[in-house]
Amino acid sequence: MDKLRLRFEKTGRAVYISHLDLMHTMQRAFSRAGYALKYSEGFNPHPQISIALPLSVGAASLCEIMDFKLKEDADLTEFPARLTAALPEGIRVTEAYEPERKVALLKWLAIEGVMEYDLRNAGEMARALTDFFGAEALVITKKTKRGMGETDIRPGIREISFEAGEREVRLKAVLSAQEPTINPELLAEALRQLKPELAPDFARFTRLETYDQDMKVFR
Repeated sequence: MDKLRLRFEKTGRAVYISHLDLMHTMQRAFSRAGYALKYSEGFNPHPQISIALPLSVGAASLCEIMDFKLKEDADLTEFPARLTAALPEGIRVTEAYEPERKVALLKWLAIEGVMEYDLRNAGEMARALTDFFGAEALVITKKTKRGMGETDIRPGIREISFEAGEREVRLKAVLSAQEPTINPELLAEALRQLKPELAPDFARFTRLETYDQDMKVFR
């Protein structure tokens, strides 16, 4: 069978499952649901599954994408329910289909987040955050393939907005998913490095949707 693609959610307690453990969890779920994964050939065969954009531990997502190959044909209409029944709480398959585009064409991620401020005024923080992220450049020190180096994350932020709650600031943003990869956690890291007085006491993020270069939903 040709390559297939599924979308799944990772929420609740499942956000603390690491990427490696998630891959093992998925492999076991396929087996329990009665689906035989196709394996690669060669000296060290491995199941042909891959997750497009590995999610950081602690982050939630409503739009994870995984490509896979099966040994035999399967009814994709019943696939989400059967696989979900074999998965732990917090992981839910929402769709299975034949991919329309290569993962390399996935460009943007829509995310939402919450930044908590226990002893600071959320309204003041929201206004200050809007000003901070409105800068032309946000150069931070981060790990790269060549080691630690300086990176301007601002070009990778397509949209960002903030709204004050009682003790937290809610944000919505569209970030570059690849080339460059802007992990939502870099938003909080930029504050810690460049404007520590605005750094939140705690931050959490959720992926909402994936898009291509033209902001069309990626499939």
